[in-house]
Amino acid sequence: MSEQYKNITISDVAEALGVSKTTVSRAISGKGRIGEATRQRILEYIEEHDYKPNVIAKGLAQSRTYNICVVMPGNYSLVDLPFFQEIIMGIQEVAGMSEYDILLCTCQENDVAALERIVSNRKVDGVILLRTYVKDAQIELLQSKKLPFVTVGSTDYEHVVQIDHDHESACRELTSIMLMRKMKRIALLGGNDAFVVTKSRYKGFTEAFTSFGREPENELIYMNLESRVQIEKAVEELIDKKADCIICMDDAICSRVLVKLRQEEIHVPQDVRIASFYNSSVLENSTPSITSLSFDVRELGMASCKELLQMIENESVPEKTLLTYEVVLKESTK
Repeated sequence: MSEQYKNITISDVAEALGVSKTTVSRAISGKGRIGEATRQRILEYIEEHDYKPNVIAKGLAQSRTYNICVVMPGNYSLVDLPFFQEIIMGIQEVAGMSEYDILLCTCQENDVAALERIVSNRKVDGVILLRTYVKDAQIELLQSKKLPFVTVGSTDYEHVVQIDHDHESACRELTSIMLMRKMKRIALLGGNDAFVVTKSRYKGFTEAFTSFGREPENELIYMNLESRVQIEKAVEELIDKKADCIICMDDAICSRVLVKLRQEEIHVPQDVRIASFYNSSVLENSTPSITSLSFDVRELGMASCKELLQMIENESVPEKTLLTYEVVLKESTK
């Protein structure tokens, strides 16, 4: 292997300069007793032999790994995968420009063993969480370890840097449009209410009713729908209850609702109107086309990575950043 491509280690530096590995470590970290002349000689040697200059030498000199950890939820469904892929592409785009690599791990809601191992072994300089929970073991772990991290999604935990789309305002606006169109019995079908995004969407939905001097009908609200059977049962009940509009919290629920309505020969929008609080490729080819909220998911990934890298550099960042959205009105609510 040519010297140009040889990974420089502390042992290599120590041997070349005739000093101990401890001395090299102290020179690199800036901690411990060491003469200034020796420190400079070591750092100059590292820089001199950094041909690229590469991340290894920079990592040695700055006590960094040049890795960031991206944490995916372990309980995502296949229809969620395009969302996470798009976010990760945005993160990778920004990380690559700063010579950072991504270490991907998955965590269940209350099992953060994999993340704890990565952090404890000092494999990364910072972490991006792709899902937030009302009771969030990930956040609690990272705060205790005092490692820079950013959440994709909002949280009520204090002193957490958050990047999110403005789900609350978006859901309030879309629901308000349905109310302005004189829809009387508006139903809401939602997912796991342990997710903060579910809480935000629900809050936007109820705020729209309040602004119209109305209260949502509790018998038309179904939460924690996580299986096909649960969604189909909810749709059957809503048909019996004469709901004239069904708002789905995400595209996965919406796609199941559409299938069930077709099976029951219920026509959209003639018999019932349909809207979704989140749009993705899952709904692209739906007939009729579905009214939904559109978010730039890649921008979410890029913004989260930019702010994490700023934190790693000890730069100040806003505690919460809300990105924009678009209400896309289509055939399903005519």
